Amino acid sequence: MKELSKRVEGFTESVIREMTRKCEAKGALNLAQGFPDFDPPTSVKNAAAQAIERGFNQYSTTHGILPLRKAIAEKMRSYNQIDCTPEDNITVTCGTTEAMMAALMSLLDPGEEVVILEPFYENYGPDTILSGSKCRYVPLEEPKFRLEEETLKKAFTRKTKAIILNTPHNPTGHVFDRDELRVITDLCRDYDAYAITDEVYEYMLYDGKKHISIGSMDGMHDRTVTISGFSKTYSMTGWRIGYIVAGKPLTSAIRKTHDFLTVCAPTPLQYGCLRAMKLPQSYYRSLVEKYAKSRELLLKVLTSIGFECVTPQGAYYVWTKIDGTGFTDDRKLAEYLINEVGVGGVPGSSFYHKESMGRRKLRFSFSKNPSTIREAAGRLSKMRRNS
Repeated sequence: MKELSKRVEGFTESVIREMTRKCEAKGALNLAQGFPDFDPPTSVKNAAAQAIERGFNQYSTTHGILPLRKAIAEKMRSYNQIDCTPEDNITVTCGTTEAMMAALMSLLDPGEEVVILEPFYENYGPDTILSGSKCRYVPLEEPKFRLEEETLKKAFTRKTKAIILNTPHNPTGHVFDRDELRVITDLCRDYDAYAITDEVYEYMLYDGKKHISIGSMDGMHDRTVTISGFSKTYSMTGWRIGYIVAGKPLTSAIRKTHDFLTVCAPTPLQYGCLRAMKLPQSYYRSLVEKYAKSRELLLKVLTSIGFECVTPQGAYYVWTKIDGTGFTDDRKLAEYLINEVGVGGVPGSSFYHKESMGRRKLRFSFSKNPSTIREAAGRLSKMRRNS
């Protein structure tokens, strides 16, 4: 038998999804994978169901139904301050996961490099490798996980094709401010590089933080690939609808890649997403208020049992150091929490290119109703300290 592709030898299956399977097997509360324990609004579900009944069950236009692309264009102008058109700049994809893959495959060639800020969502490294390019990892400065200018400068070379930015940031919850984004924009212009930005948590902001899209900054309109989606904002992670906004030449390439990867996003669910985009502003306020309550509950209990927590400015995760729990290994602690306590988290090592860098860290999701977090808090409060 001939050998398998060497590209996949350097990474494993998703640790996040692995933790979900373990939670399901043990009946543990899943604070590992970032999905809500409640449904999208009824009107949104009804719109998707009605689309099925009305016969929208076949392939749609490869890059997305026109009404949805028009709605996305309007949202990008009003919320993200990025000018775009549904005809030239928007591609609807099968979730932000496919969006990132399609963007990287359309942009990268072998021998080129991608800068990845660390810790990072576990897909970014494998996506870059599968696209044939090399990763250059840059650590965010602890304990606040801000971007350090001189460290980033050292990572950029003439081989740098792009930098992947995630704001609000998974797993730390950091929201990159204008000064940090300006450092990235200056380097992208100096090295003729692209910014590929994952903004899927863009509405989940706390303590007065504001979301800034790097594509709205001077000189970045045509060198930014903005990725977002509906999964997190509208509590529909299983629907798998995302989108990419980019300049016209890059969009043309992305659409071809997307076509051969998945053909199109699910047609009736696009109509449900269209309805979601018509929800009033009160919907977004209510969602953030719910998550803010869950955030405070989770921070309180985790701190009380020895975790050192980073208070998230955005997204819906709490990033922790585990030293105060008496455990020194993230994997062992994650297994103990699932098997003995009944609460799932994600080992921190899965967010670094070298597992040793995250060995004493763990991520928890508070993307749940406050009642679920209260139940998790009750279980966690009985956790024994490992001595």
